[in-house]
Amino acid sequence: MTRSWIIALIIIAIFLLAGAGGGGYYAWQLYQENLALKVEKQELQKLVDATNNNLATTTNLLQAEVAKNEAIASQVSSIASTVGNLDKLSKIDKELLIKYSKISFLNEHYVPVSLTTITPAFVSSDEEQSISSSVWPFLERLLVSATSSGIDLRINSAYRSYGTQAKIKTGFNFVYGEGTANNFSADQGYSEHQLGTTVDFSTPNSGGDFKFGETEAFAWLTNNAYKYGFILSYPEGNGYYQYEPWHWRFVGVELATKMRNENKRFYEYPQRTLDTFLANIFD
Repeated sequence: MTRSWIIALIIIAIFLLAGAGGGGYYAWQLYQENLALKVEKQELQKLVDATNNNLATTTNLLQAEVAKNEAIASQVSSIASTVGNLDKLSKIDKELLIKYSKISFLNEHYVPVSLTTITPAFVSSDEEQSISSSVWPFLERLLVSATSSGIDLRINSAYRSYGTQAKIKTGFNFVYGEGTANNFSADQGYSEHQLGTTVDFSTPNSGGDFKFGETEAFAWLTNNAYKYGFILSYPEGNGYYQYEPWHWRFVGVELATKMRNENKRFYEYPQRTLDTFLANIFD
């Protein structure tokens, strides 16, 4: 082999060695870069995890705050409702849902806060009849509704003062005797009529009070009076007076509806239950 070839081979070898050395260097450089990226990725993951934990904590705190605010809002609403009821109760006659009829007593000085004269067309006689001004709108709607249904309802008697009730009871005692009169007429101070929330109904052709229970008017009242807040005070089998299909008392739509749904009588409820309906009696 000539000398020139030997030199050529040496030069080629030198270039090959140089190339091999550069490749190793670049491989090492790539390894270092990958390692740095892995470390950076791990750091980023830690940051993401920490952020997620902070977000979860913040979310829990926000949910707790929302729940707290809702609880406060509920308490405020309850307090507002209570205050509203107390305000309404302060303006409503406390006697309106009391059980009388041989149980509680209204003294001779009790008079409803305000009375309204019942429209004469709805009264069965020329004698003027009046009722509590707060009850009149309900009674008027009842009477108009009955008329539109073809029922000719009339009012025989509404508000009676203590003195008027005393005169009526004295007359019944004289005619029927006290024992018999006590079965169908209240003593003064025990009559629901003195409240100004009670009416005795009739029709032009009912044939007297005791026949009223056989009329279409009574059937209509049985099915509809509760819608206007009126209930039958003395149904058959009551323990106070004989059956009085004509005698209806205003107790408010809410209570009257409850009584109808539960098929119970006014005097069967404890007084504390009746009192809970007083605030909404004119709603």
